[in-house]
Amino acid sequence: MTKVHNKPRQHNVVGIVPMAGLGKRLGDLGCSKEIFPITATMNTSTGDMSRVVCEHLLEKMQCAGISRVYITLREGKWDIPAFLGDGSQLDLHLAYLMMGLPYGTPYSIDQAYPFIQDNIVALGFADTLFAEEDVFSTLLTYLDTVDADVVLGMFPADRPEKTDMVELAADGKVNRIIVKPTHTDLKYCWCIAAWTPAFSRFMHNYLAEHQHVAASSPELFVGNVIQAGIESGLSVYGIPVSEQPFLDIGTPEDLQRLELFLQNTRQPE
Repeated sequence: MTKVHNKPRQHNVVGIVPMAGLGKRLGDLGCSKEIFPITATMNTSTGDMSRVVCEHLLEKMQCAGISRVYITLREGKWDIPAFLGDGSQLDLHLAYLMMGLPYGTPYSIDQAYPFIQDNIVALGFADTLFAEEDVFSTLLTYLDTVDADVVLGMFPADRPEKTDMVELAADGKVNRIIVKPTHTDLKYCWCIAAWTPAFSRFMHNYLAEHQHVAASSPELFVGNVIQAGIESGLSVYGIPVSEQPFLDIGTPEDLQRLELFLQNTRQPE
């Protein structure tokens, strides 16, 4: 299917979507969780059948004019490139990278460093769903407006213990990120991000320096690296992009919430 660009092509922006997770909490889905079908209806105007989870995110990147996206995989998840192909059906150019060090999502993202180190990066997670279409354009515009190395797209958190909570200053600058807190009074978490080459370099160097620690420590999260960047003097801002929480389909409980989420976000015909 050919998409219509809502925004001009973002030639210096590349998307990164890590898809190397094992998805063990979901049991046997019969496919990688990123291509789990979320609808099974026929679009009579295009002839397209079901949409899968990751298309939701990829279409939102395409909506912002992002045309190049790197997807990080691990061995055995060959059904993802078999389904998505080269991305032409989504009007995208997709490239696939193999996961290297198995120490967490930041290392999967860093696999793209040789290819994206001079680009603006837009990051999203393939197992998340949210209603708003133009979120990446909002982030990229804000990144151009403020003197920021990273801009986080923030959503109200309905389950703070499962995400990265964001503490903001009055000017929108991020004071700190708290990864999966047991208790918090904070309202917003982040789900998408955009950053400059300065943060790509910081992440690359930080991960190289901490590789020996990561090998024997609990999983490292992207929020941990962003927090380290804040402590090192990088400028990180957050901007609310939705009034509704996003849905992460990482557990059977979340899958049970999927139909209700789709009903609440479905556009009127």
